[in-house]
Amino acid sequence: MINVGLYYRVKRGHEAEFESIFGEVVEHLKGTASGIRDAKLYKQIGGSSEYMIYTDWEDMESFKKFVQSSEFHSTTQKGREIIDGMPRHRIFREETA
Repeated sequence: MINVGLYYRVKRGHEAEFESIFGEVVEHLKGTASGIRDAKLYKQIGGSSEYMIYTDWEDMESFKKFVQSSEFHSTTQKGREIIDGMPRHRIFREETA
């Protein structure tokens, strides 16, 4: 199992759109054999437009497969209009059996 944080700065006025897209993507992934176990969206307090998506994956291979998928690339292309700057990803933990 691994946990990955995906950090995004959203352009002002697009927060609701970003949150909606997050919900759609997570529901889609949970309905497939993608390897995602859970995902939560956190927003920085204090009027910020910074978000972290905290994801729980079965293994590193599942996460890599997702990042290389056409669905991920389609979503990131759509997000370019509402994301400010480049997103960052960070692996928090990797456990092996």
